Amino acid sequence: MSKEIKRIDIKEFREKGYLQELNRRFLHPLGLALEVIINEKGEHKLGGIWDFREDLEGIYYDLKNSDNKRIERFRKNSNYIDDKLNTRKEKRTVTIGSLIELIPGNTE
Repeated sequence: MSKEIKRIDIKEFREKGYLQELNRRFLHPLGLALEVIINEKGEHKLGGIWDFREDLEGIYYDLKNSDNKRIERFRKNSNYIDDKLNTRKEKRTVTIGSLIELIPGNTE
């Protein structure tokens, strides 16, 4: 792991699908959502975390009722993130034992 901490631009984080998939795959089922705010100058900033944990269905994008253009954008973003995960899977498995770092003593 690199010692220097780099930061991804929030606009790129949103446009490439990282925000979508973080929300869709992890936060939404828990009733949470990471928010990005785009100001009047077009600058992207992290907002906050939406909290709907009391709603058992969680948050969802309602893709089944979306138009084809939106669905295709979601598909493209999801595929991009899957590709990025797959390119790291082998190296991470060799280095730490799996794609997702296991917690010693847990059965995952």
